[in-house]
Amino acid sequence: MKLSVIIPVLNEAASIRDCLAALQGLRERGHEVVVVDGGSVDESVALARDLSDRCLVSDRPGRAMQMNRGAREAAGDVFLFLHADTRLPENVDTLLREQSVDAQCWGRFDVVLSGRRPLLRLVAAAMNLRSRLTGIATGDQAMFVGRALFERAGGFPDIPLMEDITLSASLKRRRPPLCLRKTVITSSRRWEEQGILHTIIKMWRLRLMYFLGAAPSDLARQYHGT
Repeated sequence: MKLSVIIPVLNEAASIRDCLAALQGLRERGHEVVVVDGGSVDESVALARDLSDRCLVSDRPGRAMQMNRGAREAAGDVFLFLHADTRLPENVDTLLREQSVDAQCWGRFDVVLSGRRPLLRLVAAAMNLRSRLTGIATGDQAMFVGRALFERAGGFPDIPLMEDITLSASLKRRRPPLCLRKTVITSSRRWEEQGILHTIIKMWRLRLMYFLGAAPSDLARQYHGT
């Protein structure tokens, strides 16, 4: 199994070097790291170039567009979609191999939020439980998808928000996800800057509106506060 770690970035100069440094062991073991920039105006591309196998620039910003571009260019049998502020468990390739992950599998990891506040642990536990019960993964959980299954599902839908939820729904109709209890660590910065309870309420409201048929473009404007 060759693993392709695909990282969509947009103005991630502050974190991209740390993110990629943590992945160099995978590269040494024959896997690849693909960075796809969405039009950064900082030094993200220059900082990523020497620590990745491919550093691409998407035609336009948008995580779905960027991740699909990375998948088209990737050489691996399994794609792992990683946010720049999320850290994978050690020897993730061995872990996936032990789970018999192949080109027809998909799944995600449990998540831990990086902050120390007790409420953040509750938030992460709720995210993991919800995902396990619904079979829906989010980008914070480092979703992995076998190439063949990803292509059969048509990749990420070209929408500005909820692309991970929509792809999960499509994938689980074909095969149930592997909900791995091994954890990834994702930054709690967004939760702490915007307020934990405020962020919980906002995300649940946006998901409810999405399931009730709201347009992803309208949800994206609300999510970004524009």
